[in-house]
Amino acid sequence: MSKTTVIAFANNKGGSGKTTSCSNIACAMALAGKKVLMIDGDMQLNLTISYFDEETALEYAQTGKNIYTAIKEEKDLSACIVPTEYEGLDIVPSSSLMSSIEFDLFTKWQREFILKKCLEPVRARGYYDYILIDSPPTLGGWVMNIMCASDYVVIPVEASPWGLFGIANMFEFFNQVKTLAPKLEVLGIAVTKADERKKYFKQTLETLKATDGARLFDNYIRVDSAVEWAQDNSKPVVAYKKTSRSAVEYTKLAEEIMYYGNRQKRN
Repeated sequence: MSKTTVIAFANNKGGSGKTTSCSNIACAMALAGKKVLMIDGDMQLNLTISYFDEETALEYAQTGKNIYTAIKEEKDLSACIVPTEYEGLDIVPSSSLMSSIEFDLFTKWQREFILKKCLEPVRARGYYDYILIDSPPTLGGWVMNIMCASDYVVIPVEASPWGLFGIANMFEFFNQVKTLAPKLEVLGIAVTKADERKKYFKQTLETLKATDGARLFDNYIRVDSAVEWAQDNSKPVVAYKKTSRSAVEYTKLAEEIMYYGNRQKRN
């Protein structure tokens, strides 16, 4: 059994806090002594910009050191890995050319497993404890690729009236992917942008707790301006302002994800 655990962060609803969660949980894992690789699978490059300024992110996009080049050429993802400023934390940047990834995948043999094949040499080396993949807010061939390459899926959900919109479609899509990747599991649902003063916050929790086949993580992320300040400085909040409420919450959520991931893997 591979020592490397691959976790996809996915939700077809935009604004769910998916990229922010992926970025901060990855950094929290690294700060806890784990070796972590992030993969930016979204054409918006937001995960990449969480660690590099826009000019550097665009440079990676143009020089071929990105996920799009690896998928299009079906090559070992190792060549596209770049280090961040944090020890034990690396990233495969994205590219704006990812906008055409669905078309590119359509022409490939066994197109649902291209990312899995590109990622296999990285997993086989066993260097990383975790590989976290940020998905675009869609449900298509590329997200299917991401899920087929993963062990688990974490679904961030915004605690708002619109946050639950499309969650049923998300699980329907997940069940379709399970026919191709039977070992894939939903590790849990992570509530983000929570405001405990709002009535709909409790309604969101109650609805998610009643969702069949999915764990609702105990730790949720409340609204915190420190997240936006961190993003403005191209840093994850767990490193930018470690004492902030959101940094503490993301650290606890990362610990919970590692706990359940390790427990389910042993089973």
